[in-house]
Parts: sequence; C-alpha cells; structure tokens
Amino acid sequence: MAEKYYITTAIAYASGKPHIGNTYEIVLADFLARFRRAQGYDVRLQTGTDEHGEKVEQKAAAAGVTPKKFVDDVAGEIRRIWDLMNSSYDKFIRTTDDYHVKEVQEIFERLLAQGDIYKGSYKGLYCTPCESFWTESQLVDGKCPDCGREVTVAEEEAYFFRMSKYADRLMKYYEEHPDFILPVSRRNEMVNNFLKPGLQDLCVSRSSFSWGIPVKSDPRHVVYVWLDALTNYITGLGYRSGGGSAEDYGKFWPADVHVIGKDIVRFHTIYWPIFLMALGEPLPKHVYGHPWLLQDGGKMSKSKGNVLYADDLADVFGVDALRYYLLTAMPYENDGLISWELVSDTVNSELANVYGNLVNRTVAMSNKYFGGRVEDKHVCEPVDEELKAVATGAYKKVAKLVDEFRVADAVSEIMSVFRRANKYIDETAPWVLARDEEKRARLATVLYNLTETIVIGSSLLACCMPDAARKAAANCGAELRSFDKLGEFGLLPDGTEVKKTPEILFQRWDTAEVVEKAEKMYEERKAAAEAKTAQPAAVEAKSEKPAAPEGTVDLIDITQFKTVSLKVGHILTAEKVEKADKLLKFTVDTGSEQRTIVSGIAKFYTPEEMVGKQVVVVANLKPAKLRGIESQGMLLCAVSAEGDVVLVSPEKSVPAGSEVC
Repeated sequence: MAEKYYITTAIAYASGKPHIGNTYEIVLADFLARFRRAQGYDVRLQTGTDEHGEKVEQKAAAAGVTPKKFVDDVAGEIRRIWDLMNSSYDKFIRTTDDYHVKEVQEIFERLLAQGDIYKGSYKGLYCTPCESFWTESQLVDGKCPDCGREVTVAEEEAYFFRMSKYADRLMKYYEEHPDFILPVSRRNEMVNNFLKPGLQDLCVSRSSFSWGIPVKSDPRHVVYVWLDALTNYITGLGYRSGGGSAEDYGKFWPADVHVIGKDIVRFHTIYWPIFLMALGEPLPKHVYGHPWLLQDGGKMSKSKGNVLYADDLADVFGVDALRYYLLTAMPYENDGLISWELVSDTVNSELANVYGNLVNRTVAMSNKYFGGRVEDKHVCEPVDEELKAVATGAYKKVAKLVDEFRVADAVSEIMSVFRRANKYIDETAPWVLARDEEKRARLATVLYNLTETIVIGSSLLACCMPDAARKAAANCGAELRSFDKLGEFGLLPDGTEVKKTPEILFQRWDTAEVVEKAEKMYEERKAAAEAKTAQPAAVEAKSEKPAAPEGTVDLIDITQFKTVSLKVGHILTAEKVEKADKLLKFTVDTGSEQRTIVSGIAKFYTPEEMVGKQVVVVANLKPAKLRGIESQGMLLCAVSAEGDVVLVSPEKSVPAGSEVC
C-alpha cells in the first residue's frame, strides 16, 4: 500500500481576482504534489477559497450584490486561474460549503462546552483587510504590522479562545519538532515575537457584521475568520465525515505540509496547532512559509493598473513557461522578483536557449545524419561518462532538495542536466564527426547519449512543466519515465525514431516589444476603468437624480401600483413543454376564465406537484409566445440570492379570481 502525502495551500481569500503572487502558491504546491506522485506516494492536494468576513461583506455591498453572489463569482475566477495553471488539486473547498459550515459550528460548540472558548467583549485596534485585532504596542508607525494599512478602533461583544492555556504545550512541540516550521527563521519569529511575550486570548467571533458562519448557540455572532478558515484542512478531508470520508481522514491526516505565505505563518503555527490540541487531533508535520513574489521596478497597484495576473502572462509566454519562472524566481527564504521583462529574459535564456535549443539540435542532427533513427553503437570516450553521471545522478540530488522544500534549487539542478548536455555537444562536435565516415559509429553514440539525457531530464522536469516535458520526450520518440528508472542510462531502445518535424518548445521573445505591449495593455485597462467609474457620474448629471445601487428599482406611487392586476389563480392542469427543459405549461382558473400560462420553473417543480396549487397571477400582462405557445399571464415567484425559485401563494385558500392588493 502506497505511503500517503497530504499537502495543502492556504485557501485564497475571495475578495477579488488572485494576482501572480497568490498564483505562485498553487504552482508550488502542485510541483510538490506531482513530484510525490511520481515517487509513488498516494497524494492528496487540497486548495480552495476563504469566503467569509467583513471585507467580503463590504465589497459585496459596494458591488450591489449579495455576499454569496459576490463570493460565487470570485471563487469561480480563482478556480479558473488554478485550472489554467494546470494545477492537479484533488479537492477544492469553499468555506461556504454546507458540510464545512455545519462542522465549524459543531467545533465551536465543542470548544465552548469544554471551556476553551468564553464570552466577553473586545475593544481594540482593528485592521479590516487583515481581519486582525492589534494592541497599540504591536502597531508599526501607528499602522497594521502585517499590511501597513490604517487601523480603526473597534468595540463589540465577542467570544474568545484561551490561547495561553496551550502556550507551554506548543513551545514544547516546537522543541521536539525543530522542522515543524520552515524556514527556521520563521520559527524564530513565532517564538520571539509571540510565544515568549505571552499569548493573548484570541477573538473567535464577531457581532458587528453578519457575513459568516452563525454561532449555533448564539446566532447574533458569526465565527471569526481563523477558526472558520483554518479548519478547512480537516473538514475538507472528512473530519467527522464532513467533506470527505472518515476513511480519508484517518488515512491522510495529519497533513504532511501546509504550503502558505510568510504573512500568515503566525495563524498556521500558533492558532492552528492550538485549535488542533484542543480538539485532540495530531498536528501537521510541516508548515512551509514561502516568501513573497514582488514586482520588479515598483509595487503592484490596482490604482496604477499594473497588477500582474497569471492569465495575462500565460497568454503571452504559455502556462509551462510561466510555471517555470514562478518556481525558479522564488528563493527558499528570501523574496523573489517578477516583471514582464524578467519573464521574457528567462524564457529566452533558459527555456529557449538551454532546453528548447538542445532538443531541437539533437533531433535535427538525428534526422540529418541517420534519417531520424537513434542507436547506441557503444563507441565511448571518457567525456561520455561525465554526461551519464550528471544525468543519472540528478534524481537523488533533486529529491533531497524537494524534501527540504528548496524547489527553485531543485529545478535549477534539473536544468543543469541540459546545460551539461549542451556542453557535451561542444565537446564532441557532432558536425565534425559527420565529415568522417569512419567516425559514424561514434556520431551515433553521441546522438544516442544526448537523446537519452533529454528523456531523463525531461522526466524530472515534468513536475515543473508537464506539457513541455512531454513534448520534448515525444520529439525524441520516447515517453516520460518513472522516477525509479532515472538512475539507469541506456533504456532508450535502439532504432527509436525521433520526430521528422520536432515541435518547437519555446518561442524567443523581443523583450522590449513584450514590455511595450504590456504597458499599452495596462494603459487601456486603466482608461477603461476610469471611464466606467466616471459613467455613473455622467448619468447622474444628465438625469439630475442619484443613480440607484445595483439590484434596486425606482420608487412608484400607489397609482402606478394599481395599474398591475394581481389575481389568485387555481392550477387545473400542468405539463412539460416539449423540447424546453425549463418550461411548464399550465391551465389556470382565474375566476372569470381559464388561461394558458407558460412558466420557466420546471427545474424547481414537477407538473404533478403543481396541480391543485393556488398561485398569484399577473392578470393584465400582454400575451407572449413561448415555444409557440401563447402565455396569457405570469406566475409570481420569489427568487433567492442562490437562484432558488419559490412560488408565491396565499396563506389560506381563497376563491379563484380574488384580487391581490
């Protein structure tokens, strides 16, 4: 039975489209997941969205939509980006999922019952974007120490978790598990900045806003973000048979690694372990707090319109090239840099020149000198052994670096295989060998060695660039190999035929042209955004009245209302409309007559359950033809924010034709 490996990302906050720094994390986690699968592990990769909180409630209000509608749209966009980046997640959890909501409520009540949570009141300095309370001494220049934004004074009734109760136990865990927090510098920050000064009790509910999971025993409160969000790692896995199965939870928990940004290490290495201790659950094996990806040449800014998004970059350079840049540009501990110029230069120098050029030259020479057939003639020289050693020794070096979460170094080690192969071409000079018929066997051996090296290196690189690596192997007439075969050299069968017309792996870019086009794109987007912002003001000036928020309607007086005739109808017959999945056709008694009415409610009601119902009919609506049927009115329905449809009916039975007023 395969050994398990459970890896998670932090769930992305559903406040807007994820920028390239957010996207880096899913690419990093996906690399680790693919690598472990290739090693034979039974891997589970979980990601998702954090959808509750005051910030979401405010953004939804500003957009004129319900919070649920807002997070549905954002979660869909986040998932689209994750899928675009070819991430192989096994579970995408949303904190609005019913099973998660139910389990968070049960966890809260359990912790409340055992005395870990108590009710009190809070007055402090609050940062809305970070959803964190701070003391005066924790502020930096009077602002939030995490994001640098302004804080406001907040006071409200709240529930608190007794953090100090578990502080000593957590410190002991740190000492017994020195690699629990990685890099070690993050561990030192937690100990020196939070544990040693003494843990303050943590606010775990809010009563000043409503968009959150209601506390079951006190619905005026909603569960505060971290007790809600952090528990996704177990609820999505099947804790108490929530979003998975008890079997999955028993198999995969504890997590082997939480992959998170360095800004939320405190929540994952102090709050989360303490919550788990209180629940009696084992702690994760590792929490890797990766550094940030910063924009080279200035800060990414929505106001400047220069925020970098994965889909923009991928549209130009391709998904695999972008994955490569993200994984190589971010060091193990220090922040990385990204810009259009840096990505373009990297694609040109490393992917097109080193990797792509190696594949193209090798395949081209096999086609030119041997009709596309590759064969090892075993005419060897000492330089061959060095190439073979680099190729066959790469896996162990890469695996060790991956074990340490040094992914940028691991990918660089893979690329060293291709760099060595390019050097081998210079050393052996195949074009010189081709001039001497007596050295034809040596030439064949050289090209075989190059082809074999490409297949070995590409098999390792597939965790970084799945499609490009597969294409490179296919150009060489081969398939990617399993990791357990990468220590052997010479597995490519004699007579293998390379592609006659190899697929170009990476395009070379004119960096100046790329940057110019990107700047033009940002200018156009900024202008469009400004025009959109200015549009309501222009409408207001023209109409001389305020524009109504989205989702509202103009006020009418009683005279206008009386122009609408609403009557109670009694449904006599109901049937489906042929070739129309959404439509039902009714015969409705409206007192003075029987009418045919067609309504798009087939997904919510069956014909059988409609017969005999009393409904409210708009009786003076102009007839309309639907699927060739004349509909003589409309049934009134209530539509929830989630899109559920419910018929409006009288509270008690009344005669058909009764006026609704």
